[in-house]
Amino acid sequence: MSKKVKRNKLTKDQYMVAVEGSTEMPFSGAYNYEKRQGVYLCVCCDEKLFGSDSKFNSDTGWPSFHSTFKKGAVVEYIDESHGMIRKEARCGSCDAHLGHVFDDGPKPTGLRYCINSVVLNFNPD
Repeated sequence: MSKKVKRNKLTKDQYMVAVEGSTEMPFSGAYNYEKRQGVYLCVCCDEKLFGSDSKFNSDTGWPSFHSTFKKGAVVEYIDESHGMIRKEARCGSCDAHLGHVFDDGPKPTGLRYCINSVVLNFNPD
């Protein structure tokens, strides 16, 4: 997968998701229930990806956001793995796999960025 992410900076679980495109178990991530104000950063490169103001409870088991921190922070690619067609979410800076994007989110965007906690760091305000 990503050629820009360096393995020696990541734990095994972080590497499996960020580079190999794996997914953490639902409801297991550190940020699934996080409610504090702050910013979510890419664990690989510290790029600002999501603000807490766009986070919502999707009851899916992964942190969900309706918007990215800024344009280009997250890029989307077509993912045809596992017999499905989905939109994959990747870090716009280092190309790390973050999760997927679905069209069933709340206003104002109608999007649900379904993101693995293990590829995020959280900086509280």
